[in-house]
Amino acid sequence: MPAVIAENIVKRYGKKKDTVEALKGISFEAAEGELFGIIGPDGAGKTSLFRILTTLLLPDAGKATVDGLDVVKDYKEIRNRVGYMPGRFSLYQDLTVAENMEFFATIFNTSIEENYNLVKDIYSQIEPFKDRRAGKLSGGMKQKLALSCALIHRPSVLFLDEPTTGVDAVSRKEFWEMLRKLKQQGITILVSTPYMDEASLCDRVALVQSGQLLSVDTPAGVRGAFGKPLLAIRATKMLPLLDNLKKAEPVIDAYPFGEFYHAVMQPGYDEAALRNYLGQKGHEDIEIHSIEPDIEDCFMDLMKN
Repeated sequence: MPAVIAENIVKRYGKKKDTVEALKGISFEAAEGELFGIIGPDGAGKTSLFRILTTLLLPDAGKATVDGLDVVKDYKEIRNRVGYMPGRFSLYQDLTVAENMEFFATIFNTSIEENYNLVKDIYSQIEPFKDRRAGKLSGGMKQKLALSCALIHRPSVLFLDEPTTGVDAVSRKEFWEMLRKLKQQGITILVSTPYMDEASLCDRVALVQSGQLLSVDTPAGVRGAFGKPLLAIRATKMLPLLDNLKKAEPVIDAYPFGEFYHAVMQPGYDEAALRNYLGQKGHEDIEIHSIEPDIEDCFMDLMKN
């Protein structure tokens, strides 16, 4: 049985004319021991979904199970089995690192010592600062403390809501290395993120936009479904280049991507004709490279289709 099942989950906020539908029939399954990513921008519905799956919100329609337990009927048992790290740091700022750990261990009738092996790789990095108040920690250290507290009762399913938002690149890399080690211990991990580059670090991903599910697949499967030629293009006069590309006959779509513009092309396009067209528009030093799509390219393509 899958560790997490969501079936047509709907969540609305507000009343009557002011109603906002945050989730519009979300359905997916996450396998036991899987590292499953919920990928989407701010406002996509990721936090609402996680709060429903961790029994903090009731869905307006649909149903969901975690570890085979219904999120509405069996909410007490689910809360004993899952770990949840919300997007905003929510530990007790006036308590020390050690006091926060002891508090959460006590809530779940366990101790730091009992499950120390599970959190050792993470907690050992902040243990030298165990007497420091949580509010005085750096962003990366707060992240490690929050994850340690979420794991201290050895959950079967771990929910991480945008855990790397606002932390530096080194801390992001360290965090994903921690998740890979946790996965090896059989914990099912659901992680949400607005960072498209983190999608490739998951076993499978669900791409979400405006409360709707665009795709559920492996990162390779998402990229493989793109199915159209993709070019990276730059030249002089970058500002008018984007408009010129959008008006070019073989270009389906074009958008900024770092120092280049990415252009989605019609199959069988003529590169020489495209270069000639751009030259006629006054562009020089034209660079055109055929590239493989990444998750962000696929996400943008799915949004438009």
